Amino acid sequence: MKENKCYPEKAILKDIMDFYFQLCSLEVNCETVGVMAATLANGGICPITGQQVIDTHSVRDVLSLMHSCGMYDYSGQFAFKVGLPAKSGVAGTTMVVVPNVMGICLWSPPLDIYGNSVRGVQFCEELVRVFNFHHYDNLRHTTQKRDPRRQKYETKGLKIVGLLFSAASGDVTAMRRHYLSGMDMGQSDYDGRTALHLAAAEGHLECVEFLLKVCGVDYKPQDRWGHTPLDEAHAFGHSDVAEILEKWDSLRDDFKEEKPPHPRKPSPIDKKVFE
Repeated sequence: MKENKCYPEKAILKDIMDFYFQLCSLEVNCETVGVMAATLANGGICPITGQQVIDTHSVRDVLSLMHSCGMYDYSGQFAFKVGLPAKSGVAGTTMVVVPNVMGICLWSPPLDIYGNSVRGVQFCEELVRVFNFHHYDNLRHTTQKRDPRRQKYETKGLKIVGLLFSAASGDVTAMRRHYLSGMDMGQSDYDGRTALHLAAAEGHLECVEFLLKVCGVDYKPQDRWGHTPLDEAHAFGHSDVAEILEKWDSLRDDFKEEKPPHPRKPSPIDKKVFE
């Protein structure tokens, strides 16, 4: 490499080799390599600390090298089939970076003839088969693949429609699924109508009680016409629903202590990150 002028003119080959062997002696695990990969995917900002630990230009250069020669003699085939920056090691580890999305660390010791993890390569090929993460996947017209990077507004709109439809049809089971997923049960559509509006208008008492007692939603939100759920219950003649809405102002204090702060418990990783 030195004869082909791959090193700067004043570089000392012995120091470079010493540094290289030090890097080869580092001990890592899947968690630490995963953080490294995520940092590269995040433009050099560590996702755990939020600090800029690598310059953005350096990140670009590292990812370019990983894409072109990170998988030993299989790099060309890997770039063709997977199209993602990756780096493998003879210990069976494969680090994969999906720029601006995530970093992955895979560990499976059985190696192929190139020194890459057999299962690691297979996982990467399966990943781009299911998701459109390949560098040259068409984000608009690849309908067969899933796109986790879809705009949140599309997903949010579909969730709101599902929630409101569940309330209108009286499907408490579906509403409970929305609640357990961490969804805000007080969200409204473009007319300002909430799930409570629709449940009250259709006379679904069980849905109304679930929204008030379990979800703790606002019991008198107004839509764009100034109508509240109580107005809807009166307008459509659902006296039982109207009764609980009228009395809720005095009854809701009994349910404040019973309502959990959030239906989802923090995972061990969440605790480690936010301690």
